[in-house]
Amino acid sequence: MEDKKTPFEVKCIILADLWINYRKEDDFEDFLQYNDIGLPAAWMVAEELCKPSEKLKGMIGETFMLLLEALGIEEDTGFDSLDDLLVG
Repeated sequence: MEDKKTPFEVKCIILADLWINYRKEDDFEDFLQYNDIGLPAAWMVAEELCKPSEKLKGMIGETFMLLLEALGIEEDTGFDSLDDLLVG
């Protein structure tokens, strides 16, 4: 069975969606404060405002894994949207 992971571009879209639409939500306050660079960076990549270096890709990947952890998701099984993460 193939181990499906969320593609980098989709990670950026998911994180950008969270940053833009949930940044005033109390439930995400700690997560947003801790990831104050990774989230806007993901938004910039998702909006094609910059091309990510390997270092930035690593930071965005770490931010995504921290989001999964914050939501109680143990493994990246391949997600398509923020709704997939929030609804389950």
